[in-house]
Amino acid sequence: MQDVFDFWWIIYATIAVVIFVKLRSVLGQRTGRERPPYDPYSARDTVRPSTNDNVVALPGRAADMVPKPADAAAPADRWSGIAEPGSPVAAGFDAIVREDKSFDAKHFIAGARAAYEMIVTAFAEGDRRTLKNLLSRDVYDGFEAAIREDGKSVEANLRGFRAGLRAASGAAAQARLDGKRRQGAVRSVASLEAEATAIMPASACEIVTEGLRRTAAFQDAAYAGLYFDRLKIVRDTDARANAGGRLVRETARHLAVRMTFEDVIRVAEAKIAPARFARIRQEIGVANSEPFRIVDFLKPGLEEMCQILPPRLARRILALAERRGWHPHWGMEIESTSLTGYLRFWLLAKLKRWRPRGHRYAQEQAAIEQWLGLIAQAARASADVAIEVAECARLVKGYGDTWQRGVANYQTIEAQVIRPILAGHIPLAQGADAIASARAAALVDPEGESLASCLAEIARRTATVRVAAE
Repeated sequence: MQDVFDFWWIIYATIAVVIFVKLRSVLGQRTGRERPPYDPYSARDTVRPSTNDNVVALPGRAADMVPKPADAAAPADRWSGIAEPGSPVAAGFDAIVREDKSFDAKHFIAGARAAYEMIVTAFAEGDRRTLKNLLSRDVYDGFEAAIREDGKSVEANLRGFRAGLRAASGAAAQARLDGKRRQGAVRSVASLEAEATAIMPASACEIVTEGLRRTAAFQDAAYAGLYFDRLKIVRDTDARANAGGRLVRETARHLAVRMTFEDVIRVAEAKIAPARFARIRQEIGVANSEPFRIVDFLKPGLEEMCQILPPRLARRILALAERRGWHPHWGMEIESTSLTGYLRFWLLAKLKRWRPRGHRYAQEQAAIEQWLGLIAQAARASADVAIEVAECARLVKGYGDTWQRGVANYQTIEAQVIRPILAGHIPLAQGADAIASARAAALVDPEGESLASCLAEIARRTATVRVAAE
């Protein structure tokens, strides 16, 4: 088995296939921008004489030597669909472009529209804190006066607007999840942090900001945007449940951890992180000028290898292994301070770009969406129960066998405690305590014996309460 399933051979083969596909997609296709092959004989006859004796025309570049006007006139329809030709708005855009050639009117308008929606929504909800962060002092005073004069009839007129805005936010989150959002529209982490400060409860802002930075470091800014879009839905759920920001705070904490799950790519990044080398050097008391060796002992299994494969292929391999009883593990010793050992981890860490196409990524995103849906469902019954459901994310951690045990324990608690509470089979008054007790038992004993005893006790108490009620 060792000869057939060599872990690093499979990793190298995967990297080679990915590189081949990417190179072929670029080098093996015509884009329409290719120049014709240079012919040294015909080029002499096609080069135009330059009007400037100090300029020498190069072969194959005759077209580039045609003099261009210093300031070409802008086309009349350059702002088509954005501003009327000859209007003050078009003139303003022209003035901006003259000063900043990179100005993009469509992106500018998209940003202005987003700010407008935030302002109108905050006004409709009487959210003075958000308005103060978005408006100048004199403009804010006018909005505050309108709110004080009980202009809350605006809220009734804008219910449809807010519903549409929530639907648009959900669609944007799904677009990121599917990888179909255009790269040019990805928001920066700084803009996400500013928006979080404006719209999130004050008690959760610090955690949300840290979560944005953590998810961006784990993958990219678009992934941080997905984290924030998910939290905006939780914020609305928190408001409806009158949780006072507690649900947003706890969900934000655990969502950031769940979205930055431990996979082989992240483990490889951690193994060669400069901070790790510096910490170990300090712990063993080695001077900066002295060499030292770090040997990592790893034992990855088939599940870890399949994490970076496409979901369909990974599922087939795992299903085949399950049918035939294959549970291979590869014990290995890698010296991460050596050139070859470092390069092994480095190559694996460079697969980060392709993580969203991997099996583990798809698994985690589906599980996260189900967990968030369960929180929203619980919040309709009790804010305390919803918070306890959010806390259950602490069970899912690590990778390999640790991760599998955590997932199994979470699924057991969901099936035997959370779902019965939501279905009314366990009294709601006991719901939060029942979930907390089961979770604590699972954390104390990951093998499941303490959890089994706790679940039996919960079932006994529930049966006693049901008999007493009858």
